[in-house]
Amino acid sequence: MEEVPEHGKFAVNFTEKSVVKAANPLPKPQRLTLSNLDLLSGRFPVTYFYFYHNPERVCFSSIMESLKSSLAETLSYYYPFAGQIVQNPNTNEPEIICDDNGALVVEGHANISLKKLDFYNLDQFLQGKLVSLNTEFPLQVQVTRYTCGGISITFTFDHALGDASAFGKFLVSWSEIAQRKPISCMPDHRRNLLARCPPTYHPSLDQTFVKCTIEEIINMPTTQILLKRLYHIDVSSINRLQQLACDSGNKRTKIEAFSAYVWKIMVTAIDERHQKCKMGWLVDGRGRVHGAEDLMSNYIGNVLSVAVAEGTIAELKQGSLSDVASNVHDSISKVTNEAHFLDLIDWVECHRPGLMLSSIVLGRGGPALVLSSGRRFPVAELDFGFGGPVLGTVCTTVEKIGVGYMNQRPSARNDGSWTVSAILWPELAAALESDSIFQPMSASLLRL
Repeated sequence: MEEVPEHGKFAVNFTEKSVVKAANPLPKPQRLTLSNLDLLSGRFPVTYFYFYHNPERVCFSSIMESLKSSLAETLSYYYPFAGQIVQNPNTNEPEIICDDNGALVVEGHANISLKKLDFYNLDQFLQGKLVSLNTEFPLQVQVTRYTCGGISITFTFDHALGDASAFGKFLVSWSEIAQRKPISCMPDHRRNLLARCPPTYHPSLDQTFVKCTIEEIINMPTTQILLKRLYHIDVSSINRLQQLACDSGNKRTKIEAFSAYVWKIMVTAIDERHQKCKMGWLVDGRGRVHGAEDLMSNYIGNVLSVAVAEGTIAELKQGSLSDVASNVHDSISKVTNEAHFLDLIDWVECHRPGLMLSSIVLGRGGPALVLSSGRRFPVAELDFGFGGPVLGTVCTTVEKIGVGYMNQRPSARNDGSWTVSAILWPELAAALESDSIFQPMSASLLRL
């Protein structure tokens, strides 16, 4: 492992805060009603971390000037991101007021070099150092300079603005503008995922999703300490798992194979009093709702559902990787279709207003882990004019969650390897790290 500073030695001195507004704002404020799938995703903050070596040693003041001016241009296209999210007193539901309130940009200076960061321990990044939170701004950016001249940029979005696909489009557009390139995505802000009349849905959705109160979210069962960790998964390990998952002659994706491996490891790190456990997957509905994918490819908002699979501890332990991968595949296949998403939109319609979540995230029904795949999420290509990143990943500042959680992203190496951020109970972290597949992230793995 890389040498890291003693606990408490890593510090960031915040030097400036500014509000960036759109270069070409709307002529007058607009009110954007959230879709049913926006309401289901909730108001959780989502933070993306990007680290840059800055090999050309571009000066920090020039970087800040370029980032702010290109952000202002980007907000002209993504105007809801510069708005405010408020509660509508008539519907008692949140909505976006597109009034060019602006995005918050925070500048900071770290007292160490990038090499000395403990990239494995994401908790270190989240403790008031690399993430600044201000609920008045749905989009917040922190740019931090390190003693080596390297840079980190953290982007924090309110989930009501969109999902990973929407945020990826925003970040790519910003980087294109920063490089003086034409933007490749003209964002669609219509939020036109409407319920049918009358709304109808398959009764199985009542088991997967629940209406809940803020008290139930605050008091969700979490008997375990949760650790936030970052791992490197080498392309050779991914390919080997996929080969094992395809042993039965069935074609399985890399994510299905990886999920089967994680699930089999997970059952070894569960309290013996449990006889079953679950795994869940976030599924993007773009390309499944309204037919062809290109009709929704630029849709900005949330289009997410959750696939859930359950297995007994015995069958998960005894089954081959191929057997477990078949369970994974079958469970995900049940929600990757238009009928499921139309039903889900209608389910929300029948349960409005109020808070709604997937049961698995609330920690109901025993031990579980949710996996989010970001294989198309931009990492290596996110260049703002001072070179590509050495790392791009995602985590959340949320302190309480009822499940283990993993988020897969392509490695900045662009060689087929992955970066996996994870929220794990200690026994599961230890079990995963006992094998060679999950490599704790380090400066040497990032080739710093």
